[in-house]
Amino acid sequence: MAQAVPNPDLDFRIAARRRANHTVIAESKLRGDQPIHIVNISAHGFMIDDNPGFERGDRVELRLPEIGRIEALVIWTSDKRAGFQFERVLRLPNFLGLLEVISPKLR
Repeated sequence: MAQAVPNPDLDFRIAARRRANHTVIAESKLRGDQPIHIVNISAHGFMIDDNPGFERGDRVELRLPEIGRIEALVIWTSDKRAGFQFERVLRLPNFLGLLEVISPKLR
């Protein structure tokens, strides 16, 4: 019987994403300081919708509320979007505090 071949392009995310609406400065040795707009986030990473030119493999440092300074690596890019992975997983209490600040408010 034939066995299914795993598709490496499938999206096996570790954590669910939460909507966000937060602009922050991404500091990059290659591209300088760039404002980026975070539109979703998890304890493992985030996505932006206004990629100023970051490419896969680029490293940035940013300062997030409740978290402080943290590095992230560009994992993927598509059109003006880009996905980043944090250098470390955010601790739950810090992540929940961050969401209070950067998540869109329900009206």
